[in-house]
Amino acid sequence: MVRQRAGVLIKDSVVSLLEETRHSWSSTQHYFSSASTSTTSASPTVWKHVRSRMRDYKQLSKARLSGLVVATAAAGYVAASTESVDWRGFGWTCLGTMLASSSANALNQVYEVVNDSRMSRTAVRPLPTGRMSRGHALAFALITGVSGIYILNEKVNTTTAILGGGNIALYAGVYTPLKQISIVNTWIGAVVGAIPPLMGWAGAHGELDSGAFLLAAGLYFWQMPHFMSLAWLCRKDYAAGGYRMLSLVDPTGKRTAACALRNCMYLLPLGALSTWLGITSPYFAYESAFISAGMLLTAANFHAKPSNTNARILFRASLLHLPIFMISFLLHRIPNTGEDRITLLMEHARLLGMFQGDDGVERHAIRHPSLPPAPVSALSDTKRHADFIQPPLPFLPVPSAAFASTQPRGGQEETPSDQ
Repeated sequence: MVRQRAGVLIKDSVVSLLEETRHSWSSTQHYFSSASTSTTSASPTVWKHVRSRMRDYKQLSKARLSGLVVATAAAGYVAASTESVDWRGFGWTCLGTMLASSSANALNQVYEVVNDSRMSRTAVRPLPTGRMSRGHALAFALITGVSGIYILNEKVNTTTAILGGGNIALYAGVYTPLKQISIVNTWIGAVVGAIPPLMGWAGAHGELDSGAFLLAAGLYFWQMPHFMSLAWLCRKDYAAGGYRMLSLVDPTGKRTAACALRNCMYLLPLGALSTWLGITSPYFAYESAFISAGMLLTAANFHAKPSNTNARILFRASLLHLPIFMISFLLHRIPNTGEDRITLLMEHARLLGMFQGDDGVERHAIRHPSLPPAPVSALSDTKRHADFIQPPLPFLPVPSAAFASTQPRGGQEETPSDQ
């Protein structure tokens, strides 16, 4: 009897436990089902907010402009490299440059909220529309700027970090406020745009040399026709925003077009100078002159007849010129060995009679880095030595032995027969 009662009690307990377990499981399923439904319904809203915020950050950093900055810094890094590129350092340089550029662009928009709200081209940005507060944008600028400079200093070198920090200060602290004060802002902005290739060069080489400044000069001269054509096309928008541009004080457009034309001319000799300095092979001199002449023709057309149509043609030509110029430069670059490029330039000038030594020491011709080493026997014979001289300009003939022998040596005077 006791056993029967015990068995019934155990049976009832097990049944009760199973019933409670089933009830709990049903409640748990219902809870998770409800939570899943709630999460599913809320998911589109969350992702929509995330995508919207990412678009705001993209506009705040001016992603396209920052991408162009990174591209020019990357070109400088590759151009300054030896035969092999340190891709790890390349990646850190690009990342640090991107963050520094994003910081500068964010600070620019924090300062220009009112002005941007008056321009149709910029009125849809996050700050003028109220989608983001100034405090939020300042925090973004601070985080990206500090992290960018830290990466450049710790992962690349101090020179690159100084250039990055200095460019943020120049862009946000000088160029941005100057836009509402003087037309000189365009020239300051061109200096800002010329610094990224210096950053890339310093990142790869550790220091700046003549090759770095030649590449920066190419960026500086390119920016003037690019921005002058844009300033003419957007002159009404700039006037509404309260900015001071050359196109606003130039009703005929002649001064704006003349500035663009001059700087296109300044681009023409860069290829030959690059060859003289041993930075690129002679092929770049031809290609650079050809593509710069193409943009020069569009600038000349704009100067002859200033109009929106001709300004737009020049603007589009500038968009084509920069990537072709950079790609050509990198294709024909000579690995950077750290040689004294100024000495090479002076030697080429001496061979053309533009520079003479007066210390009585006989100069030896320096072979262009793109040529194979000269035979040792060639260095002992004057005539054969002259045959191995690389022409200073790719379109000039190689100086002959007779030409070399007629050049006066240091400490000697020319005789009447030499003259």
